[in-house]
Amino acid sequence: MPKARKVYECKTNADGALAWAFREPIATLFSDGKTVGRHYAGPNWEYSDGSAVVGQVVGTAPGQVAMDIPWLKLGVTSRRGSGVLSPATTVQRINTMGGKLNGACYKAGTYESVPYSADYVFLRKG
Repeated sequence: MPKARKVYECKTNADGALAWAFREPIATLFSDGKTVGRHYAGPNWEYSDGSAVVGQVVGTAPGQVAMDIPWLKLGVTSRRGSGVLSPATTVQRINTMGGKLNGACYKAGTYESVPYSADYVFLRKG
């Protein structure tokens, strides 16, 4: 389960009002209790062996409660290196807890981060 935060930025939205906008995830990835990689803007997942993938959302499902970020299905759009993540074609974010930011923002350019946890599943064809 990753040790993670969702970072939000206070921005002017299309209506001209200030609102929180998702900026980036910052997450440490764990497997069997050991740090094995990181997750960051892109969205990118990078494994400790140097392999990495970038995903694009192809499906969503709501989290279990209102404060949970959605579950996601992402198609892998690019990869680099060779290693554990190299054969991945799909990334799923499931079992989310937390991560949503509620409330008003009052000053453009300010940031807030919200802790969350999730399971990331890397799937490959065949």
